[in-house]
Amino acid sequence: MKKIIIAIDGFSGCGKSTTAKAVAKALQYTYIDSGAMYRSATLHFLKQSTNLDNLDEIKQSIGQLQLEFRVNGEGGAQKVFLNGIDVEEDIRGMEVNTQVSRVSKIKEVRVQLVNMQRKLGKAKGVVMDGRDIGTVVFPDAELKVFMTADLDIRAKRRQKEMLEKGKEVSLDLIKQNLSDRDLQDSTREESPLKKAADAVELDTSNLAFDEQVNAILNLAKERMN
Repeated sequence: MKKIIIAIDGFSGCGKSTTAKAVAKALQYTYIDSGAMYRSATLHFLKQSTNLDNLDEIKQSIGQLQLEFRVNGEGGAQKVFLNGIDVEEDIRGMEVNTQVSRVSKIKEVRVQLVNMQRKLGKAKGVVMDGRDIGTVVFPDAELKVFMTADLDIRAKRRQKEMLEKGKEVSLDLIKQNLSDRDLQDSTREESPLKKAADAVELDTSNLAFDEQVNAILNLAKERMN
């Protein structure tokens, strides 16, 4: 079977990343977490105290950004390293959550990260999730999936995810954050979140995890054949 590119887009909290990881593992494909890349850029700016209203500071800071995905030998978990440091946990905090949509709107940031993403997917055999993978990064991807889910369900999923990492955040705060991000991501000038014309929509509100993974695997096998 031929190798393909699988682009998974959608709103926060739909299970894009966990689903994409499982699909990649099942197909023995490379998983590229574009969301982690933008979160890492956001953390980088926070650590550098970069003024997000100052284009010169942004350009200088983004030029110092180095990202790398490494697979942990124990269990095969993939982690993202920012300038040589493991930031997998740090990029999931609320401080990054509240700023990542703002950072994602910056053209200079998007240009740099999209170039990185295209290089990573050049050989195909990749699964990438994000906001603009099927529309901007890989518009010719053989399979595009657009994931959606009810806002309340997404908020509960995100809260559960954070509690498992020892972080207690109110459901109302998470729901507001997701709602704000939905609006910012969908209305931003640079590469807004939208469903590609040829994408398959997958509502995960009432799907078990295995069901949503299998749905994408079945679509992928059709394209691969």
